[in-house]
Amino acid sequence: MSAGTIGIVGGGIVGLAVGRELARRRPGVRIVVLEKEDRLAAHQTGHNSGVVHAGIYYRPGSLKAELCTRGRALMRDYCAEHAIAYDECGKLVVAVDPAELARFEALARTARENGVPGLRRLDGAAIREVEPHAAGLAALHSPRTAITDYVAVAEAMAAEIAAAGGAVHLRAEVTVVARVAGGLSVLAGGDEHRVDELVVCGGLQSDRLGRLVGGPATPRIVPFRGEYMKVAPAKEDLVRGMVYPVPDPAYPFLGVHFTRRVGGGLEVGPNAFLAFSRDGYGRASLSPRDLADTLAYGGFWRFARRHWRTGVGELRGVLSRTAYMRGAQRYVPAIGPDDVTRAGLGLRAQAVGADGSLVDDFVIQRSNGVSVVRNAPSPAATSSLAIAEHVVDQLDREA
Repeated sequence: MSAGTIGIVGGGIVGLAVGRELARRRPGVRIVVLEKEDRLAAHQTGHNSGVVHAGIYYRPGSLKAELCTRGRALMRDYCAEHAIAYDECGKLVVAVDPAELARFEALARTARENGVPGLRRLDGAAIREVEPHAAGLAALHSPRTAITDYVAVAEAMAAEIAAAGGAVHLRAEVTVVARVAGGLSVLAGGDEHRVDELVVCGGLQSDRLGRLVGGPATPRIVPFRGEYMKVAPAKEDLVRGMVYPVPDPAYPFLGVHFTRRVGGGLEVGPNAFLAFSRDGYGRASLSPRDLADTLAYGGFWRFARRHWRTGVGELRGVLSRTAYMRGAQRYVPAIGPDDVTRAGLGLRAQAVGADGSLVDDFVIQRSNGVSVVRNAPSPAATSSLAIAEHVVDQLDREA
């Protein structure tokens, strides 16, 4: 084993950001990234809306709030440095019903405590000045919320790791991690890699990988699928930036929303419904192993008993384009079910506790030379460079 080798499990944006940060802070240390797919950013990084969040939603003082705020600034600068598209098209979070106003006020307080830059509260008339085709009683306008290309960001990070003398291995699924004299032996894709330390950023596989390296059984990942609709070109300019609903604080999902894509076009979504596969992106994708793992987990059933009515509502949207757009059309009435076609879908790695609670904050565990990112849903892409700083700070404290 070469002295100073650190393994990174996971070639998504979080794992690559950690590898890049280690290469920057520890010149001469060799970084080895192990990715089970045949390309980088194959899962959550490459299947999200591309939004760079400004910190509106996250509990003040939480790791999400801290790292999103820091991460947004770092991501903006990184994209500028590497000539990656970055568009501060802005976001409206809109209340359309009087029953939402209490939640709206609470969200406004959270956003102010988190120091969201340029935040303004708008009435109905002012909403239309920002988004002429949007409707609502009140809105929060976040002008610094942006969109970018996270796959391009991930590829730039991988190039930095390689330039620093590291290696990125594709088709390298980690199956065994064993402690050996002086470090760890990692079997991936049939090859053995000897490393001094290991950082696991496994996303949708994070609970399985966590257990593989001797971590606790919970929280467990329950995958949720989110489908997108693409707005017809004739109406894609009816939204200038992003239009979001006021989210339900009982869920970490933000609700179906309108988002411009940095490469062009306008999408609606995603919704959130139980996924039957952790790595399948077809509407009928099913993995017997993944589904069995979900159904065998008591925490899932405790969650389902509390929230089955919401699940039924989401199922209607999965089955019917009209039902899907019914809620979205409240925010932009001129875009209806006849103006959209089904687009792709994404998968969200949602950690669920044994008691059925949805784990809201980032969870990063460290033990015996191994760091495991156990929960890193949105805004993980926004926060990736700040998450990397946080993980490497932990390593440095033990060095």
